[in-house]
Amino acid sequence: MDTKDCHGTKLADGDSVQLIKDLKVKGSSVTLKRGIVVKGIRLTSDEGAIEGRSDKVKGLVLKTEFVKKV
Repeated sequence: MDTKDCHGTKLADGDSVQLIKDLKVKGSSVTLKRGIVVKGIRLTSDEGAIEGRSDKVKGLVLKTEFVKKV
């Protein structure tokens, strides 16, 4: 199973990714702005999703189509 970012680059546990689009966080009034870096990601069993944390929100689950590897 290969987890890839929006450009097709393979992702691994511990990588840092950058958001390519403003994203509203479900269940919160927070909006994560384009360009925010999420460090130390973890891969999930779903190859279309990754887990991470930002300064504003802990325990994020992001779709890989909205991130690029830094």
